[in-house]
Amino acid sequence: MWWEWLGVGWVMAELEVPAKRARNDGLDGDVVDEEELVPASDVTNAASLISHENDGVAPAPSTARANLSSIMPGWFSEVSPMWPGEAHSLKVEKFLFEGKSDFQDVVVFESATYGRVLVLDGVIQLTQRDECAYQEMITHLPLCSIANPKKVLVIGGGDGGVLREVSRHISIEQIDICEIDKMVVDVAKEFFPDVSIGFDDPRVNLHIGDGVAFLRDVPEGTYDAIIVDSSDPVGPAQALFERPFYQAVARALRPGGVVCTQAESLWLHMPTIKEIVTVCRHTFKGSVNYAWTSMPTYPSGCIGFMLCSTEGPPVDFRHPINPISQQQQLAGEQEKPSSRLPLKYYNSTVHTAAFSLPQFAMDNLESMLTPPLS
Repeated sequence: MWWEWLGVGWVMAELEVPAKRARNDGLDGDVVDEEELVPASDVTNAASLISHENDGVAPAPSTARANLSSIMPGWFSEVSPMWPGEAHSLKVEKFLFEGKSDFQDVVVFESATYGRVLVLDGVIQLTQRDECAYQEMITHLPLCSIANPKKVLVIGGGDGGVLREVSRHISIEQIDICEIDKMVVDVAKEFFPDVSIGFDDPRVNLHIGDGVAFLRDVPEGTYDAIIVDSSDPVGPAQALFERPFYQAVARALRPGGVVCTQAESLWLHMPTIKEIVTVCRHTFKGSVNYAWTSMPTYPSGCIGFMLCSTEGPPVDFRHPINPISQQQQLAGEQEKPSSRLPLKYYNSTVHTAAFSLPQFAMDNLESMLTPPLS
């Protein structure tokens, strides 16, 4: 197998290689091994999927291919200075897409055990097997904590998974999304249809552009909830972790409005989390909370969320007042696209449990967070 540059992305040259596939199509799917020849023609030609102007000069190999292990051939290892000294690895069956947008490397590969995998700048963003844990929690933790949300903004989230979950809430009338990288949207629609189904909801308005700039133009008090589905605080997502961004979010929320942001790993990024909490305490005058969830393919196997509210009606994030079960029933009656896909991870019990922190995290964060409402 070798790679050739085709103007907008790298694709495998024509060569048949034997591959033993182990497919797992869900959380409890059966694993089936089968020996077969995988022709390179099965790999999508990036040039036929994404039209992207360039000078015709091949860039350096992508971060995803650079992370292919030389010790365990055929394995992708997620190596990053944000988690030094460790790496999570997945066996690669074949690459499906590899391109470079104006902002980052975008790669999709078929893994042996987690289905298709989306990788941005060498870092796993989602897999078909476990994306439900992240998408469902970052969405329903805030939306199930307030009554009758009407207007929701998603910053990032170009794969459409958060949109899929937001669209389960029948009270919502307007769903805006601002994603900086159109290639992420196009690739998700091509390779992750069960995730990108969120774009099919007629309430969704897609804006391609910078989230910080978008918020600057939003009238004060526009949204009931804002969900920030960002990658790690490097590259194009760095501005989404800085104080001016949080101030813009607070201004765009109504009194008693809520925000939920991706907030890194308790095991790896405690100094960063404490910085985020400090900024949020100075910005959001309602409440400041931290929750977390299991996420097998993210570094350390978990990911956290900051949940904050603006000054106004108090919000008790720990006890949902807008049950998703009721929303699902109403959505099913109106035949919303998302109602055809059952929840796999979130429920009200998991919601409350997400705010229970291990002792080392309590020692670091308890004095900085809003106490539970009595």
